[in-house]
Amino acid sequence: MIRALTILLLCQLVGTIIQQATGLPIPGPVFGLVLLLAGLLAMGGPGQELHATAQGLLKYLGLLFVPAGVGVVSELHVLRANALALIVAIPVSTLLGLAVTGVIMQRFMARKGLPDA
Repeated sequence: MIRALTILLLCQLVGTIIQQATGLPIPGPVFGLVLLLAGLLAMGGPGQELHATAQGLLKYLGLLFVPAGVGVVSELHVLRANALALIVAIPVSTLLGLAVTGVIMQRFMARKGLPDA
């Protein structure tokens, strides 16, 4: 378990270093997740220890949303001030994301010769 946690935290650390070095507006942990994914793809998937550790962490994932919820409540005045922009941006970005995902999926399915669903 210690080895698996070390792998996860090292990926997050390296991702944060990459984010700080490049200044890109992408969170460091997202870079770390991409690095972890690349490593897992190269190794053919997670080992038993990493899989078990990740499953254990996923059981308590809901607790990680508590700080985000507190942040939203503490910034309600900012949300209220930008309500119109949020009301427009959230559905538009959701629909745009779904459309792009659908187009990409159709292209991948066509490339593989699979029938449309």
